[in-house]
Amino acid sequence: MLGKLRKSMAKLPCPQSTCLSPHQVESETVHGANLASSQVVECDVCIEENEVCKCGHVRSMENGNDVDQQAGTDSSFHLAVLNMSGMLIGLGQLSTPYALENGGWASVLLLVGVGVICAYSSHLLGKCLERNPKSQSYADIGEHAFGRKGRVLVATFIYLEIFMALVSYTISLHDNLITVFAGARLKLPWAKLSTSQLITVIAVLIALPSLWLRDLSSISFLSSGGILMSLTIFTSVVCTAIFGGVKTNHSIPVLHVKNIPAVSGLYIFSYTGHIVFPNLYKAMKDPSKFTKVSVVSFAAVTALYTALAFLGAKLFGPQVSPQITLSLPQHHFVTKIALWATVLTPMTKYALEFAPFAIQLEHNLPNSLSSRTKLIIRGCVVN
Repeated sequence: MLGKLRKSMAKLPCPQSTCLSPHQVESETVHGANLASSQVVECDVCIEENEVCKCGHVRSMENGNDVDQQAGTDSSFHLAVLNMSGMLIGLGQLSTPYALENGGWASVLLLVGVGVICAYSSHLLGKCLERNPKSQSYADIGEHAFGRKGRVLVATFIYLEIFMALVSYTISLHDNLITVFAGARLKLPWAKLSTSQLITVIAVLIALPSLWLRDLSSISFLSSGGILMSLTIFTSVVCTAIFGGVKTNHSIPVLHVKNIPAVSGLYIFSYTGHIVFPNLYKAMKDPSKFTKVSVVSFAAVTALYTALAFLGAKLFGPQVSPQITLSLPQHHFVTKIALWATVLTPMTKYALEFAPFAIQLEHNLPNSLSSRTKLIIRGCVVN
């Protein structure tokens, strides 16, 4: 009886909208599994603190991999390369001809080697941040590796590095402004400052508003400006070789071993900029490309440094100055352009160098404060 009932029910018509074939059932099951695997859940930080997730972090499961993403990250690959290259290229390029002349042409292997080591350390930094998505800075990595003491020690060195870098930029700005405004006289009756000091203060005040920019995407134009200034300096040296009447007929010694310690310091200074790399990583849309960004940036910067080093050493030989712009013929128009580019370069570095401290400062401020209040606090700290 029951068997006949089953056969009769099997012969009933089945609407297409509700009847599923075995293949359709299998497809719907796979589709449901895919939806479940891509479901967004709260981040580990908020789960551990038993709070509602409001930090903007989401975790998604894609193809079995746990991916941590931060809302608002909008730095593309090209923008990341621009920011990293802009941070690396700086005043260090001015000393590469002097370093090559004193170390010998074989010391260029040291320049390339330092670049490779720095690029690899950037790759390792990306791996550390990838394995521990909660880490936002070197201080977080220090705490993860060595505990609370490691965080305090790393943070101390980081803030000292920021302070000393800003001071070095200001000193370089002062030295080059003296050359640009040679013979100028500026006095204020209520300020006991020399002309060069007043001009430096004015230049720093002009660069000060750039420190209030909130993220690396906003200050990418400064990276473009820094790269443009560096290319301007390089072009000025090339124009001097072509049109300036200076011949590239000086021979470069093979190697001066006794000068290698001093030369290595100049080469290492040329690659400073790692302090902002964690922020670059966190700002990227696709952090998995951070290693590629590092390779492209360091390769481009190393190529520019090497070309400028050989060109400057061949042009001026033993008479090359520690800053290549000071060796250029002072009466040439391109020299004045190069000097102005040297003045503007430090002004484009303030915001990039200050960015890690500013981001950490805002992160530690209470969430109840408005963006305008945080901006004011940030400006007061800068001042």
